[in-house]
Amino acid sequence: MSRVSARIHGLDTLRALAVTLVVLHHYVLFVSGTGTFGWVGEIGWVGVDLFFALSGYLIGNQIFQAQRSAGGLSLGRFYARRLLRTLPNFYAVLALYALWPAFRGDAPMLPLWKYLSFTQNIGLEPGTAFSHAWSLCIEEQFYLLLPVCALLAAALGGREDGPGGSRLRRVWAAFALAVAAGMAVRAGTWLHGQDDGHWLHFYYKHIYYSSFCRLDELLAGVALALLKNFHGGIWARLMGQGRLLLAAGIAACALALRCFLADHYGLWTTVFGFPLLALGCALLIVAALAPDSPLHRIRVPGASSLALWSYAVYLVHKQVSVLSAQPLEEAGYGPGHPLTVVLALAASVLAGWLLFRLVETPFMRLRERYVPGNSRGSSLAAAVR
Repeated sequence: MSRVSARIHGLDTLRALAVTLVVLHHYVLFVSGTGTFGWVGEIGWVGVDLFFALSGYLIGNQIFQAQRSAGGLSLGRFYARRLLRTLPNFYAVLALYALWPAFRGDAPMLPLWKYLSFTQNIGLEPGTAFSHAWSLCIEEQFYLLLPVCALLAAALGGREDGPGGSRLRRVWAAFALAVAAGMAVRAGTWLHGQDDGHWLHFYYKHIYYSSFCRLDELLAGVALALLKNFHGGIWARLMGQGRLLLAAGIAACALALRCFLADHYGLWTTVFGFPLLALGCALLIVAALAPDSPLHRIRVPGASSLALWSYAVYLVHKQVSVLSAQPLEEAGYGPGHPLTVVLALAASVLAGWLLFRLVETPFMRLRERYVPGNSRGSSLAAAVR
């Protein structure tokens, strides 16, 4: 199956939406400093959460499918495919930050080992160079641990044939405990931070960027993959409720965003807002997969291309927007001027496309040639990513 034919338009629409929201949000934060895009720019950070949910579903689905195959899951193949997918682009952009001071501007670099070990997000100081790679750190940590957890769960034994199997019950119990633990960690950290004199700095450093506090969407995505692969009857019924799922997903996301807009840094929003947002993202993903959902059926022009470039665009967009706006502001076109906005955003997409074509694409071809699947003995015909 080719990469093109394997793509699902609904998921591409969600990916394109996610990267668009993040780009607009970062333009407001790091370029214009004003409400350039209204409330959309203010809540654009949720694009990262949507990316998390998509990653949880897609990677979880790959792992569970490989586990159920004749060869079983190969950790070596899985890690090789993930590293070939994520590292080349990341290293290329990291080199720009590390070797070209004009590119990073006044933002200080962290020790290089923090970037290379994907531990940058742990206690991350806001305002440092390449700070938006914090989300990639969480995803890489997730890629490292999830397949190991899946293999450990399989090794525990117990009845697994059917939704009522003891192994599946333990897995779902572990999911519930993980969600509850994340809420407890956020609550405890929030209460501890009330004594800090720089509340927003504390919030982002110890809650927003924290691996333990930001697992909700990843877990929601993995839960969907678990449903699809081990609860076929439930999944089939869900696939027949696309319109209802889309409406429910929009409603859950709208309610979560209302909470964040009203009291973004409050205790209740911090504890319960992220699980609610994770639920909304999960419902949107199921709606994107359900054949009768408009999200699945309607092909948004340009969404597939933007989704394909989304990882590259995410990595380069922030600094490209900053650098593009500077000469325009010197020429009399401020960061809020329509010309500056259009040119800076276009430059971000163009830079992402170049990174995709020059770096990501060659390594993806190598991956499909030498590591075509996640299971032992995968053949080229089995590659679907």
